[in-house]
Amino acid sequence: MDTSTLLERFFEVLIAGDRPQARQIVDETLAHVGSPQDLIPELFWPAYELIEKLYRADQLTRLSHHCGTRLLRVLIDQNTSRFTIAPPIGRSVLAFCGPQDSDELGAQMGVDLLESAGFQVTFAGGNIPNDEILQRVHSTRPDVLLMFAAGAPDLPSLRRLIDTLREIGACPDIQLVVGGGVFNRADGLAEEIGADLWAPNPLELVSELQQRGDRRAPPEQRTVGRKRRARRAA
Repeated sequence: MDTSTLLERFFEVLIAGDRPQARQIVDETLAHVGSPQDLIPELFWPAYELIEKLYRADQLTRLSHHCGTRLLRVLIDQNTSRFTIAPPIGRSVLAFCGPQDSDELGAQMGVDLLESAGFQVTFAGGNIPNDEILQRVHSTRPDVLLMFAAGAPDLPSLRRLIDTLREIGACPDIQLVVGGGVFNRADGLAEEIGADLWAPNPLELVSELQQRGDRRAPPEQRTVGRKRRARRAA
């Protein structure tokens, strides 16, 4: 299977809003990759990244972007119903994303794969105030707080959230994880804001959480809030 040609075909039918052709390509790809979960890294995520890249570069109209993302979400929802869910592994994830519909689409692929791998996932989407996130963290004490597919405008709020969690020691064992979105476009950003773990795509997100569930940011990485307070004091 020529993956580049397939992706090009899929992209074209998505932005045209051609639902029958899109479903046909999904079925063709599924016959080759073997499992519904594999459609995310092999087809859905690359198409999503291409649509977002071209749209950010003003090489795609809003109409085409909306057709592509809306149709892609329908296909992802349909595909998720085919997943085989692994037995629970005893780790809970509280997940959020950026405020745009496209951010939620990217994050959905990540949380869908996490759930299929046996994680207990609560996904709230975007535009959630930090105080509500902190309240939910306190009440449910998840193992992982995940912000996936965030945009650049989300960074100040996310920095404050991480600073607050570090400062007040809320759930000291919680793992703070970020990925996708703006973190894929700025090297070192995840480390700069003090995240414990970073993943560029849904497949690696699952792998990282499975293999590095005990990874925490070293003390020297947890300096964002302290530096900012020191400047204010000066």
